[in-house]
Amino acid sequence: MHWNNYLACFFSGLFLANAVPHYVKGVCGDKFPTPFAKPPGIGLSSAIVNTLWGLLNIVIGYVLFRAGKLATGDTLALSLFFVGIAVISVQLSLHFTKKHAQ
Repeated sequence: MHWNNYLACFFSGLFLANAVPHYVKGVCGDKFPTPFAKPPGIGLSSAIVNTLWGLLNIVIGYVLFRAGKLATGDTLALSLFFVGIAVISVQLSLHFTKKHAQ
């Protein structure tokens, strides 16, 4: 595979993991920070904005998943996919922990 397929695998993991909190909060009817809030990433966005943002992340993650050819069984591709998930998960947990401290 080419380097761009591996990059797609990494970003697929990022987008799919990022979709989870936004989609779950949105369908639960809860407000949650998004890039569209004021201030971005800190203020709270409505449930519908979170649902739509989560769905957009799912679509982008799926497109990148297909572009990365993750279904081929390439160990490096799969590893990069999970590294992407881990990177955004840790970053989001640190970021959203701070929102409760305000």
